[in-house]
Amino acid sequence: MDKGAVVVDLFCGVGGMTHGFIKENFRVAAGVDNDLTCKYAYEKNNSSEFIYKSIEEFTGDKLSEIYANSPIRILIGCAPCQPFSNYNHKKFKDDKWKLLYEFARLIKEVEPEIVSMENVPQIAKYSVFNNFIDTLEKRGYNVFWKIVYCPAYGIPQNRKRLVLLASKLGKISLLDETHSPKKYLTVKDVLGKLPTINAGESDKKDPLHTSRNLSPINYKRIINTSTGGGWKEWNKNLVLACHKKKNGKSFKGVYGRMSWDQPSPTITTEFYSYGSGRFGHPSQNRAISYREGALLQTFPKYYDLIDPTRDFSGAMIGRHIGNAVPVKLGRIIAKSIKNHINSFNK
Repeated sequence: MDKGAVVVDLFCGVGGMTHGFIKENFRVAAGVDNDLTCKYAYEKNNSSEFIYKSIEEFTGDKLSEIYANSPIRILIGCAPCQPFSNYNHKKFKDDKWKLLYEFARLIKEVEPEIVSMENVPQIAKYSVFNNFIDTLEKRGYNVFWKIVYCPAYGIPQNRKRLVLLASKLGKISLLDETHSPKKYLTVKDVLGKLPTINAGESDKKDPLHTSRNLSPINYKRIINTSTGGGWKEWNKNLVLACHKKKNGKSFKGVYGRMSWDQPSPTITTEFYSYGSGRFGHPSQNRAISYREGALLQTFPKYYDLIDPTRDFSGAMIGRHIGNAVPVKLGRIIAKSIKNHINSFNK
């Protein structure tokens, strides 16, 4: 951007959203997060400062200091969504519920010209979301929000997200969808040409292309699972006890393989674990690798996620990738804001 806009990214993680904005030529001055393990990847891949703080400790004065005299201040963020997920939405006492209120506090203290908030769709059912919108509207923001189906924007992942945009400049909206169902990117489009590896192995040229090992019983399970299939295909001696119960029939997606010709399932923080979802490779007898999860999250292959000063931790890398905003979704949001700014600065 050449309009003097400055972006600050709250709950930045390893920088999925930030990198989307940078790809659209915004200057992202800083990202804020309370997970220090994200610092290496965030700063290595982005020309931005990583500020190690919880949002409760991050003040409006500090935010204003970062913006300096920018004529267009943009505040973006995705508060951790676990309390709003399908698994946790009944746990109203989760401390993370307050994070969106802290986001709203910073808006009230600084009143940046443009705000973007991304989260899971379930958040729209609760008062915390309505209160967030009320905070914006009372301060003169034009508010737009939409439930986004990610494949319709070129993201190869069967994922829905809520995207909110708000502006004091005027009406704002998200770009129109870019892909029709016939043009959705598939698992094969993204992963089809990667080198073959076995469970427990790494590609010699790419340490991120590492697949977690399988226990003997899970190896038997995956070789008895067809592409796109799951545990209902197995012989009874392979089926887990919990799936034999009446309520176990609802867990259709676990211990499954992806389909080559469809977008992947939603990438979670445990996508590298065969038993955590439909994360079996479509044709190789293993769970998808960390590299494959990153590509499905639309991280460019050059994005450096492995800190050379730390021992490789698959659980940490999985958390970093799974918690990230897909880079391409960040870029769609950034492009929408860029078009909006340009429309008022002709």
